Amino acid sequence: MKNTTPILNPPHTTFFFFFFFFYILFCSFLFNSTLAKSTTYNVLDFGAIPDGITDSTMAFLTAWNIACASTKPVGIHVPQGHFLLGSATTFRGKCNNKAISITIHGTLVAPYDYRVIGDAGHWLTFDHVSGVTIHGGVLDGQGSSLWDCKNSDTKINCPIGATSLAFNNSDHIVVTGLKSVNSQLFHMIVIGSHNVKVHGVKLIAPGNSPNTDGIHIQFSSHVTILKPRIHTGDDCISIGPGTNNLWIEDVACGPGHGISIGSLGWYLNEPGVENVTVRRATFSKTQNGFRIKSWGRDSKGFVNDIHFEHALMTHVQNPIVIDQNYCPFLNGCPGQASGIKISDVTYKDIRGTSATQVAVKFDCSSTQPCMKIRLEDVKLSYKNQNPRASCAHAGGTALGAVQPESCL
Repeated sequence: MKNTTPILNPPHTTFFFFFFFFYILFCSFLFNSTLAKSTTYNVLDFGAIPDGITDSTMAFLTAWNIACASTKPVGIHVPQGHFLLGSATTFRGKCNNKAISITIHGTLVAPYDYRVIGDAGHWLTFDHVSGVTIHGGVLDGQGSSLWDCKNSDTKINCPIGATSLAFNNSDHIVVTGLKSVNSQLFHMIVIGSHNVKVHGVKLIAPGNSPNTDGIHIQFSSHVTILKPRIHTGDDCISIGPGTNNLWIEDVACGPGHGISIGSLGWYLNEPGVENVTVRRATFSKTQNGFRIKSWGRDSKGFVNDIHFEHALMTHVQNPIVIDQNYCPFLNGCPGQASGIKISDVTYKDIRGTSATQVAVKFDCSSTQPCMKIRLEDVKLSYKNQNPRASCAHAGGTALGAVQPESCL
């Protein structure tokens, strides 16, 4: 009988082989992609209670420890509701993965009694973490009773207070859409960290709340802060020693004390601040606009390559100021010449109104005069009078239309 079985010729055989090969690869890709997908843990599953009264600290730490131990990307979900984290809490790093995403839809609440965490330094700390992302949520520091203590006549036994959120010795951090209210001390600090991005945060405390800086950066590099909205009782953003490659853009500040580099120069062997850009900022009824401040004492620190650009001042007491005799309470002032060397600072396209007649003040060190200060297209007004500029030991240039008239 004649054999009717079809015979595959070599081209068909080759096609079938490659089809089967790619089919196996595709199935393997789908399988591996499924394995690589992140697991999400809900803090409710670990005993968190969203009533704002029951302490949920251990539930949050348990979720974090499991996420940190995972070798795959992990998500932590905080649903709506108020969660009391009733003690100073540290989320420790050196995790097995570098992709932990924390999504917060609710509010994390600090203890009402400020004494519980008032001497702890920080309320919520991420220490030695890498690749952590925080999306959304509200942090309520419940700081009003501590402020009352600090603002009282006696100030007896008032702790310094706790910063609401701290990143220590961490890298590749992203914080988006977070809101922090009523912090005891600073709202957020970034210390010894690198490659940090903060986007769209809202930091809010009353104008008379002491030491409630919005964001403080120190000993850190490659930090980007975009579109923060800061209303607080101290510096909206403060930049400490050892900061470099910092980019800040589209800031709304007020009330508050403005954007400050410093205070610097308290220590002799202090690292400098360099390559800082602040672009597009609005200041409303703030104590300062752009400020650089250092103590009057010897130091090897420096400030270099600073760019303040495109800012609008509305009724700001000190729109542009360098103060190298900083001593806020006029008590126990060092009374020496500052050793901080300030150079290459540019103020470009700064406009608006000053609440005082001296709209530009450069009070620099007698032993380390400010050098290469540049004013370009500055237009500041003061009521119906001509504003003034004041200079001491400051050198530089003025370009374009500059008001008040430059004293450099």
